Amino acid sequence: METKQIVYPGDKVDVDDLKPRNGMYENNSEYFSEYFGVVQKSEKFIDIAPFNSPYLPRANDKIIGKIMDIGATMWTVDINSPYYSLLHMNDTPWHVSSGDLGRYLNIGDYIYAKISVSNEIKESWLTLRDNGLKKLEIGRIISVKPPKVPRVIGKGGNMINLIKNETDTRVIVGQNGFIWIDGDVDNVSNAITAIKIVEKEAHIIGLTDRMSEYLKKLKGEN
Repeated sequence: METKQIVYPGDKVDVDDLKPRNGMYENNSEYFSEYFGVVQKSEKFIDIAPFNSPYLPRANDKIIGKIMDIGATMWTVDINSPYYSLLHMNDTPWHVSSGDLGRYLNIGDYIYAKISVSNEIKESWLTLRDNGLKKLEIGRIISVKPPKVPRVIGKGGNMINLIKNETDTRVIVGQNGFIWIDGDVDNVSNAITAIKIVEKEAHIIGLTDRMSEYLKKLKGEN
């Protein structure tokens, strides 16, 4: 079983002809890791993906959030970050009146939303006014570590599409690590197990092929 290169803070990183992007610092024309994580290489870039780090909101990220509080004109939303976000009543597709917000979104409800604004002191605001954004009425919510989200999605969506297709479920992956899953109870359980395997083994090379074999065995095809 082959694993990706694991590095510790201060480890030298051989960038070769790639452009260093995230998780490294330069010293005397050499590059060193800022994190305990894995080296990720693409056609042009090299990054260090940390094993553990919190989600920090960025403009245009699509996330899943949980309503935590209701004010006169806005909701306070847990976005799986050290910082709560805010959703103003004018940034929803509904005609909401001041003081009547609980009629549309109540404490404990989940939404699929977009970060519309994020500033340097980590304040952020959400919007539901875009295609596909909505209140999540049914389904299960699970969480994965935010740095593992790209691996759960996979290149071009190949990993999450594999899991959805093989388990016959509907899945929305928030870039903040919250994931919504809907379908038959047993299928949802299988999808959750698969996602948790990907999260745990994100550093393993060839994981998509191994996951394909695992899901086929679940269905009794092998």
